[in-house]
Amino acid sequence: MTETLTPACAATRAWVEDFVVAHNVCPFARREMLNDTIRFVEVGAEKWESALEALIEECRRLDASPDIETTLMVLCPGLENFDDYLDFLDVAEALLVEQGYEGIYQLASFHPDYCFEGAAADDPANFTNRSPWPMLHLLREAGLERALAHYPDPEAIPERNIEAMRQLGTEQLADDLASLRASVDKR
Repeated sequence: MTETLTPACAATRAWVEDFVVAHNVCPFARREMLNDTIRFVEVGAEKWESALEALIEECRRLDASPDIETTLMVLCPGLENFDDYLDFLDVAEALLVEQGYEGIYQLASFHPDYCFEGAAADDPANFTNRSPWPMLHLLREAGLERALAHYPDPEAIPERNIEAMRQLGTEQLADDLASLRASVDKR
């Protein structure tokens, strides 16, 4: 969406372009970037109630704006602790169900310290879900279903991504993520 981005949203957009698209972590992101159908919004998350209200407002915005395919909600400040973020994510997912958005939208989760259950914290595979800031990715279920229907072997995407992250290595991935944050912190 061509609108002025906050520094955190600009860095998140750079993360999508320079990491997600460049490494084909999400094979559908390139099309959405080219079509300018990704909305980037920064939401303070120190108070969960206001951040959850913003989530529902984003759902309503998507309801009213078919030209927006997906929204990346950058949750900063707030939720820097990964366990707190996971608790917030549980509440956010329950809220989508409560508000009647189950099956219409889904949340993908990203955090600077993302760690898959059972994985070592330094496993490069975690970087498939690591981002410069805590984030919720609000996706249209129908758009995701359309994209998956035309993609060969979508079940292989996670394993392919894990292998690609392990080839890049934790040190390079951590440095790349830190440089995106530093570009904002210097402002």
